[in-house]
Amino acid sequence: MMLVITFAALGVILAALGIYGVISYSVTQKTRDIGICMALGASPGIVQRQILAKSMGLALIGVAAGALASLFVVRLIGALLFATSPWDATTFAAVSLVLFAVALVSGYLPARRASHIDPMVAMRNN
Repeated sequence: MMLVITFAALGVILAALGIYGVISYSVTQKTRDIGICMALGASPGIVQRQILAKSMGLALIGVAAGALASLFVVRLIGALLFATSPWDATTFAAVSLVLFAVALVSGYLPARRASHIDPMVAMRNN
């Protein structure tokens, strides 16, 4: 049982790192666009909300697809679990909330960093 818990925790940690890396990279790639928006008059708060809305939309799609896939896979690993139900709603909800929280943080930190730079510097560096 400890082995299953360890691998499950490791899987959640790797998923969280992957989500952070992908969202952080995509925000970093849009630094020039963010600089243009800010040069045209967008406030840092508006830019941050737009980036967070996009990253949370992607997180919603990813968590929904992962939950749907896990409902099919749970039948395969149900025989490996001892004294626990493979249909544990608490676990599904907890993992979904953790991944949403990671997506929120991974969208917020690069968005805050990108929205506080000078628009001319952002356009010149890319």
